[in-house]
Amino acid sequence: MNLIRSYRNWRVYRETVSELGRLSNRQLHDLGIVRDQIKMVARKAI
Repeated sequence: MNLIRSYRNWRVYRETVSELGRLSNRQLHDLGIVRDQIKMVARKAI
């Protein structure tokens, strides 16, 4: 994996964690996610 792709993946991961982290527990529940799963879901996004 090259450096540019790694950087892009890292940014997608960070943005996903940040966006999901701003949601309320109720909103996360509506998406079928619990707060402890945010990092796992973000890893799957890349």
